[in-house]
Amino acid sequence: MNQLKALFEQLRNLDPNDPGRWPLGVRIGTAVLLFLVAAAGGYYFLVWKSKRPLLLEARASEGQLLESLTTKAKRAANLDAYRVQLAEMEKSFGAMLRQLPNKTEVPNLLVDISQTGLAAGLEEKLFQPQGEVKKDFYAELPISIRLTGGYHEMGRFASGIAALPRIVTLHDIEITPASGKTAMDPAELTFNVTAKTYRYLDEEEQAPTESKDEKGKAKKDRKGKKKPAAGEA
Repeated sequence: MNQLKALFEQLRNLDPNDPGRWPLGVRIGTAVLLFLVAAAGGYYFLVWKSKRPLLLEARASEGQLLESLTTKAKRAANLDAYRVQLAEMEKSFGAMLRQLPNKTEVPNLLVDISQTGLAAGLEEKLFQPQGEVKKDFYAELPISIRLTGGYHEMGRFASGIAALPRIVTLHDIEITPASGKTAMDPAELTFNVTAKTYRYLDEEEQAPTESKDEKGKAKKDRKGKKKPAAGEA
């Protein structure tokens, strides 16, 4: 304790203007301290300060990578659930496809739609299939229908259409009093509706085909090409 007290007393009596008279140990310690301070300052200004933007960029990149990793980890954890959901969707899609008639079944389906109206007690005034409208993997066949009868018979017709084994939808429904009737005497009504059924397209029908204009243009281009003359590249 006395030695430490004597050392503090000696340091207190040092003349800062005359370091040459300091004890050897004090001079060495001071030199080492100054060297450490200079080294720390040089490292800060020459290394740390110049590399700080790179460090900040690396930290930001690290945060993005961690966020991406968390998102992918959540997806991986739900992968089995997604697979089950995909299998259920494929199963439902397959069941819906089986409800679409093929080419040979469409005529019978049209008969079933017509018979549904007659079975409901309606009188058929118009039953006119329109041209097919091709979509991505199926074709849409609209049918213009006009029926006359009572309101309850029309309800039975709609229920009968919904009960068909194939997909048939009703659009543009219009119910008006029959000719010679008034809105106050709706015993007989006219039922105008567009029924749509759908047909699954086979692979050949789904494959893109070259249009006539494109074929003609290709032939014209081939005819317009000249054989290179001798000596031409």
